[in-house]
Amino acid sequence: MSAGRICSRVVVTASSNESIRVAAQHMAEKEVGTIVVVDPSRVPEAVGIITDRDLAIRCIAGRLDPDQTQISKVMTAPVQSVDEETPIEEALSRMAGAATRRLVVTGKGRSLIGILSLDDVLELLVEEAASIGRLLEKQRPTIPA
Repeated sequence: MSAGRICSRVVVTASSNESIRVAAQHMAEKEVGTIVVVDPSRVPEAVGIITDRDLAIRCIAGRLDPDQTQISKVMTAPVQSVDEETPIEEALSRMAGAATRRLVVTGKGRSLIGILSLDDVLELLVEEAASIGRLLEKQRPTIPA
């Protein structure tokens, strides 16, 4: 299975020069905890990623003014990404090596097509385990009483 098959294709983006407050408003409006950051001069290529945790730890706890601080000051960069054809096993290895829970998924020309989270992979594993459980249940031998 490839990263592109299970990644979320609904991606919220923001410009690197927008304020932290604008990023937080995007998160609230779209009900997401992660935004892919793009540089207006390099769209559609991702240049960073910012999470709700980044807002709390790097901005609020760091006593930065969310109205005056640009996203570029608190985002994680460079962004970790994989091609949409990358096998899940390789994507997981990439996550582990980079100590991240999310990867930007790219297509032709490194264009942004989605975001793969550790939760996406866990959801796939749960579905596969459930399928195996159903198969085993059907194959359970019956012993007459």
